[in-house]
Amino acid sequence: MPALRPRISVYVIAFNEAEKIRDAVSSVLWADEIIVADSHSTDGTVEIAEGLGARVVQIDFQGFGDLRNRAIAQCRGDWIFSLDADERCTPEVRDEVLALVDGAARHDAYWVPRRNYFMGRWIRHSGWYPNFRQPQLFRRGAMRYTMEPVHEGYEMLSGGQPGVLRHAISQFPFRNLDEVMRKANRYSTLGAAKVRPGRASMSRALVSATWAFVKHLVFKRGLLDGWAGFIIAFAYFEQTFYRYAKRWEQDMDFQRPPQAPVRRTDRPA
Repeated sequence: MPALRPRISVYVIAFNEAEKIRDAVSSVLWADEIIVADSHSTDGTVEIAEGLGARVVQIDFQGFGDLRNRAIAQCRGDWIFSLDADERCTPEVRDEVLALVDGAARHDAYWVPRRNYFMGRWIRHSGWYPNFRQPQLFRRGAMRYTMEPVHEGYEMLSGGQPGVLRHAISQFPFRNLDEVMRKANRYSTLGAAKVRPGRASMSRALVSATWAFVKHLVFKRGLLDGWAGFIIAFAYFEQTFYRYAKRWEQDMDFQRPPQAPVRRTDRPA
């Protein structure tokens, strides 16, 4: 009898992604198992995912590193493919993944290039292509995520370095400018926890934010992406500024009422 093909699990993390989850799940219906790791959505995300055949598990959000580790713990396949709700697996990546797990894999994990689209265009610069995040294809048990609340890293448990897929998935990170602002606010709040106490100040917030803007607009050639590149650079400015400003606000603890100065009164003996 021919050997059975290794099983592939796909996990998708989601929270109130009703406008995106259908396209994400539909792009991986070829997988043996689809897990949607949901953090108590209230907008119909769960119903849409389950209607497409995905298994939804509810996970309390305690940072993205924790969320991803708990999501892969739910996967039963021999290989795991990670897809975010704003990403779409392309037919080229599907075929490449299937070929790898069928016996062509030389690594235990693989980086996956991402082709980002924003304001109706492919963002070729601004640091957005190929825009790798953690390895998105890996053998079960070969890696785990670090526990940062946002922009989490990874650790290889099997040794060796990840490979790189030849083809790219698609990503649609922002539906509109409102989502740009909401994500900048959310990620700056999560990122504030990564700033060490005492390391934040308003001057550091301004300097770091200005460098983030210049880096993405000039050094990562966001100027070549037109107004989309400018907005991306400005979003990095806002996210960086408020990350440090929120950490500084926490350190200063403005919730405490100011202490009135103690006045000494000299009384005659």
